[in-house]
Amino acid sequence: MAEQKEKWIQWVALTTTILAVSAAISSLKGANFATQVQLKNTQEANRWAYYQAKSLKQNLAELEREHMGVLALEARTPEGRGQAEKALHRATGEAQRYETEKREIKIEAEKLATEQAELKRHGGSFGLAVMLLQIAIMMSSVGALIKKPVMWYVGLLFGAGGLGYMANGLWGWF
Repeated sequence: MAEQKEKWIQWVALTTTILAVSAAISSLKGANFATQVQLKNTQEANRWAYYQAKSLKQNLAELEREHMGVLALEARTPEGRGQAEKALHRATGEAQRYETEKREIKIEAEKLATEQAELKRHGGSFGLAVMLLQIAIMMSSVGALIKKPVMWYVGLLFGAGGLGYMANGLWGWF
């Protein structure tokens, strides 16, 4: 009879092992997502720095354009006016090119920010999964030690929640 009564302890051992393996997998996946978030964050920061550099260059081109416009108006010779207008045309083209490049860089940076948010969402689910699975392992272990099956059942509830968050981390259901 005592043998039959303690049969649930074997189930505690099995479920605790499954929960521990799931917690380890969730921890590794969560760390992987955290690393990817850091990489995307660095890439995004680099894109915005590049955007800022293009903005500065565009600003310089616009200042040069204004300066050349004034020089073209003040030129005393046709050759001087021609050179100033040529420089004005070049500066205008550069300013427009920088504006186009900035738009492309901005799109890339915003895409990286979106990817980063998605990675954070997945990583957050794995973090919650690890927490709930660890609570489940603790509840199951304590239940087995003090021979209270109700603690194991509570641990199984936490474990189910942890497995749900683990699945969400993998597939992004919610």
